[in-house]
Amino acid sequence: MKTRIPLRSVFGVLAFALCAMLALAPSPAPAQEWAKQTLDKSPRHQEWVKIPNGNRTLDAFVVYPEVKAKAPVVVLIHEIFGLSDWARSMADDLAAHGYIVIAPDLLSGTGPNGGGTSAYPDQDARVKAVSQLNPGQVTSDLNAAADYGKKLPAANGKLAVVGFCWGGGKSFQFATVRHDLSAAFVFYGPQPENISSITAPVYGFYAGNDARISSTVPATTAAMKAAGKTYEPVIYDGAGHGFMRAGEDPGNTNPANVTARKQGLERLLKLLSTM
Repeated sequence: MKTRIPLRSVFGVLAFALCAMLALAPSPAPAQEWAKQTLDKSPRHQEWVKIPNGNRTLDAFVVYPEVKAKAPVVVLIHEIFGLSDWARSMADDLAAHGYIVIAPDLLSGTGPNGGGTSAYPDQDARVKAVSQLNPGQVTSDLNAAADYGKKLPAANGKLAVVGFCWGGGKSFQFATVRHDLSAAFVFYGPQPENISSITAPVYGFYAGNDARISSTVPATTAAMKAAGKTYEPVIYDGAGHGFMRAGEDPGNTNPANVTARKQGLERLLKLLSTM
């Protein structure tokens, strides 16, 4: 008889605490001019769409790849900073490699005058708003975005989810309720409390200098193994939390973040190509 390993909700609390600490750092994540410039230079088709979801409307940023054949859909879940310029540039980056990427603004309709991420006056307000989102609403919005993507004429029926920091945890959580996922990609996010219903392989990307999250990886590995689930984590030595964003920030001073971003992106693309 296998011993069941208890899953600890404190992981999620610690993850939020770390994201909140990063949010108070001097560099404002949502207003990164370098990320906006990357978006503006992109040759790919980018558009904002409105996705009905019950009694609310979800705004989502969609980027199409420049390919002839139908493409897989990737739902991208933003950090605790909301749907920032960087999150949208990450969506464009993945689309450049042949994927239709849908990045929902999970703050849609919650901001001043019914706006989303861009309607909030500052970063602190965005972080507070994301932290107060109803988990059930988040799951519902992600399902709406995924359903929208799969119905696109250019979609080939394959679906994956990728998330970062707060969104990394939500990516892991989404895998517990969305059973048509081909894969879930978790960037420095914690495991959900209940993993028993996960059907897709889960791939983790973690930072060596991020003890609050990376120290939970052994327990997550053991729990997923005990439950008979596929979970493959990689920890990038020397990198810090948020290395996918920091690794391309011109103001980054940690070379390990650059290396981790490069290796993490290469791994992500290789895994996506196997769907």
